[in-house]
Amino acid sequence: MKIKLRRAYLLLLDTLIVLSAFLLALFLHYEGLIPGSVLKELATYGLAVVLIKLFFYYQFSLYDSLWEYASVEELLKVVGAVGLSSICSIAYLSLLGLDIYPGVYFVSVIIELIMVGGMRFSYRLIRRVKNNRIFWGKANLKKVLIIGCGATASLVGNEMKNHPESYGYVVGYIDDDPDKIGKTIGGIKVVGNRHDIYSVSKRFKVNEIIVAVPTASPSDMKEILEEAKRCDAKVRIVPGIMEIIDGKVSMSKIRDVEIEDLLGRDEVNLNLAEIASYLEGKTVLVTGGGGSIGSELCRQIARFNPKKLVILDIYENNAYDIQKELLSQYGDNLILEVLIASVRDRETIFDIVAKLKPNVIFHAAAHKHVPLMEDSPKEAIKNNVFGTMNVAEAANDYNVDRFVLISTDKAVNPTNVMGASKRMCEMIVNGLGKTSKTKFTAVRFGNVLGSNGSVIPLFKKQISEGGPVTLTHMEIIRYFMTIQEASQLVIQAGAIAKGGEVFVLDMGEPVKIYDLAVDLIKLSGLEPHKDIEIEVTGLRPGEKLFEELLMEEEGLVNTKYKKIFIGKAGDFAYPILKKSFARLMEDLPALDNDELRECLTRLVPTYSYAGNEQKDNKVVNISSEVRRIKEN
Repeated sequence: MKIKLRRAYLLLLDTLIVLSAFLLALFLHYEGLIPGSVLKELATYGLAVVLIKLFFYYQFSLYDSLWEYASVEELLKVVGAVGLSSICSIAYLSLLGLDIYPGVYFVSVIIELIMVGGMRFSYRLIRRVKNNRIFWGKANLKKVLIIGCGATASLVGNEMKNHPESYGYVVGYIDDDPDKIGKTIGGIKVVGNRHDIYSVSKRFKVNEIIVAVPTASPSDMKEILEEAKRCDAKVRIVPGIMEIIDGKVSMSKIRDVEIEDLLGRDEVNLNLAEIASYLEGKTVLVTGGGGSIGSELCRQIARFNPKKLVILDIYENNAYDIQKELLSQYGDNLILEVLIASVRDRETIFDIVAKLKPNVIFHAAAHKHVPLMEDSPKEAIKNNVFGTMNVAEAANDYNVDRFVLISTDKAVNPTNVMGASKRMCEMIVNGLGKTSKTKFTAVRFGNVLGSNGSVIPLFKKQISEGGPVTLTHMEIIRYFMTIQEASQLVIQAGAIAKGGEVFVLDMGEPVKIYDLAVDLIKLSGLEPHKDIEIEVTGLRPGEKLFEELLMEEEGLVNTKYKKIFIGKAGDFAYPILKKSFARLMEDLPALDNDELRECLTRLVPTYSYAGNEQKDNKVVNISSEVRRIKEN
């Protein structure tokens, strides 16, 4: 109903404009006194002229456009409608033999064009005046600084100009191009470069910073965010080009800054041909396929057109989620099978491997939460050690081509049961790899951002609830990489495995957890220890201040990939290992937790725990070792 009234209103106005434009042109021509005969002719044929005009206006959609958002396209429509309708009207009047000076027609067209266009574009002017509060100030609006002034930043700036009450008032752009500084883009000034972010933010009392440089390299993005987090402003970011699937930028896609952005890790460049050679057309089994790493492995593997992808997990909800996601993305192009089973069930695992005959197994199934496994150490041994033994021995017996174990930095000089159990898994893989036709390998890396139980989601939740943010020690540090990066490197390592290696991924420099907490609070526009408290709760049982990725005796050898290195896994004879582990399996029910830990110190010589004499195990700073290798 509202649209119909609007059209009726415009039709009436256009009728008045057409008539008044012609009358005004006649008035100017006759210098104020229009002959009666001319007026009589105008009254006789004026209705026909109006109908011709309105017909063309309708054909050019002048009654359908949203004039509040009128642009050049709408202007061209007005010019076309007025011009073509005027030509037809003049032709009609000429055929009737009206004796009117040609200049009158020309002047009437100009007046009509100005009035028709002006009336419609006044909608936009009124909206801009209203939204931008030209006449009554911007004091109550949120002040926003936009980093970048390219196409993406300009789109964001224009959207905010059109809806300042929803998104805020743009105080300016930041750009590193010296030729742009001081210039204006769409009425918004470029006020400085990235080094001016802090001073500009202080000067304009900026409430929010939007980083709109989707093509920036990870290192550039990290530097920009380091500057931005110094300001007392919430920081948000326009996704990178790869994240904007449809190629369009909208305010709804602007997201909060993630820790991944601050790490500034370069994108992994995969050797697609090498990976395809062992995954394409093959049956691939992923144990723990519904977990954080397992599900991302499934996403990456699905890209390489496997003959069949098999997801095995004990937790049905996670398995269902990744199944639904992959089927939605690939449909009939991916043969997918989801099995709910436990790696602890030896008979079931052997039946599955015998039936499916997988070419490649990625073993990601494991209990990984350190404090929980300290409270339930037997479960860690049953699932991690004996579960790995079941899957690995099945792979060996049924001649699987490759077996890739997902390991952890906590396996190096472990101080907790979970780490000790993962070290035992590495020992199994190394021992079997010496005599098996299957290429057994392990890939060791540190914490992955956003995984289940990760500290980052916990911090975000605590911040959203008003704090406090809790951490176990002021000096605790950890290595971090993204789930996607870790999974891609695992798949790449699997392609170059010859058997028996422990691949060590370059995790970059270790990160102080306290600094992570501070960064997350600041990027949320809050102040640590003022708006959000940070509380230190003390180290949990089995937790170390720092993690190592490599022991001194393992050494480190580079590969053709700059982020993948090989550590010597040790010399383990599998028959002896199996005999020791089998004895542990028999004794396990009768052992209490302390007795189990004592037993583990004999099986894993580098393991130590609270209450036990700490071993002086020599370790290597992985980031220093990586730098040494790259320099040489």
